[in-house]
Amino acid sequence: MRQGGAAALRNMVETDKFAILRGGRRVWTVGAIHGEAKRLMALHDALETRFDVPGDRLVYTGNYLGHGPDVRRTVAELIDFRSRLLGLPGMFAADIVFLRGAQEEMWQKLLQLQFAVNPREVLEWMLAHGIGATLTAYGLSPEAGLAAARDGALSLSRWTGRIRAAIAAQPGHRDLLSALRRAAHDVEGRLLFVHAGLDPARPLASQGDRFWWGAPGFGAWPEPYEGFRRVIRGYDPGHGGIAHFAHAITADGGCGFGGPLTALCLSAEGEIVDRIDI
Repeated sequence: MRQGGAAALRNMVETDKFAILRGGRRVWTVGAIHGEAKRLMALHDALETRFDVPGDRLVYTGNYLGHGPDVRRTVAELIDFRSRLLGLPGMFAADIVFLRGAQEEMWQKLLQLQFAVNPREVLEWMLAHGIGATLTAYGLSPEAGLAAARDGALSLSRWTGRIRAAIAAQPGHRDLLSALRRAAHDVEGRLLFVHAGLDPARPLASQGDRFWWGAPGFGAWPEPYEGFRRVIRGYDPGHGGIAHFAHAITADGGCGFGGPLTALCLSAEGEIVDRIDI
């Protein structure tokens, strides 16, 4: 908990698991979307008028998939808006980051379902937690998956193969979903962006599933985590809405569960300087 963020970053091995934001004055972060494509499109329209180039950066915090009515169009809109921003002078690919959320983690595990010890139980759990909306959006049947799980590994392999083919048929979707990061931070070690939370007793590189499933007591830390001024998460499993703590912020407005889709703009010091709710 006491090691400075910048020092912690220097001690970490930079891999494709973590994104590093460089040179930005402000960072926009978008909370969980959950397949609400219309809200996302409206938020992008508003964000485009407020996005300061080249000083702003953008972090999506995961849960693009699941629950909502239009998952496939949500992913297409993410790809399209990224292209629009990158077409602006002074913008680079590293200035826009997509984190992996719990829904995307489940989706990756779904593609390996044939290797699970109890695949039907695993699939039933995933369906209870929103993965059915994603399957349906890509023209796949949850019932066919349950039947394949009953019939054995060969049937499951064929079914997961159809999932891969359905994703590959949508331009850019496979590339986006296979390039998601676990967390993002600025190069100075001031701001850390995660999906659902972290365990303050673990170093950043050892968080594992805590990034996707969170840990009790998010933000109720007596001191900054690893020296970061703010830890910002985009999904609250408890659906408590936007929340501010001494060393953390929850940026989840409740999209997909009856609440708005929210984007927060943070200064380099971690203060909220702008906000969009759609």
